[in-house]
Amino acid sequence: MKFRILPAIILAALMSVPAQAQKREAPYWATIKTSELNMRVGPSREFKIAWVYKREGLPIKVIRVAEGWRLVRDSEGTEGWVSGNLLSANRGAVVIGDGVAAMRDAPAETGKLKWNAAVGVVGSLGDCSAGWCEFNVAGREGWIKQSRIWGAGEP
Repeated sequence: MKFRILPAIILAALMSVPAQAQKREAPYWATIKTSELNMRVGPSREFKIAWVYKREGLPIKVIRVAEGWRLVRDSEGTEGWVSGNLLSANRGAVVIGDGVAAMRDAPAETGKLKWNAAVGVVGSLGDCSAGWCEFNVAGREGWIKQSRIWGAGEP
């Protein structure tokens, strides 16, 4: 009899994990975890596709949560609905502004220049402190000014 209850308890615990993930309060940062993501005009597959993202790792700001769907905003201010299961909690950022952004070996203007990142480059985001963030673009790591990336700071 004890053994019949145990699978039911395990199943209930497993089913509660997605429910807990759904309780994350907006706003928060996320990244696209697929090579193609449809942004829709409403929170269902029945709504028209307004935009298609083709950049895995692109940062997205989640501004509202609704039963498996997320109202998101991208770095250009475009808003729409995406399926929540196609987003990752991994932190990412995209280079913004004018011209290339310096990636340095230390979080300061005096740090040695390691790389230049063009506007639109997407990378993984590490820790941020005093206006600088750790940034990794396909294994090229360095510190970049927080003002030159979108996806860092308070959502």
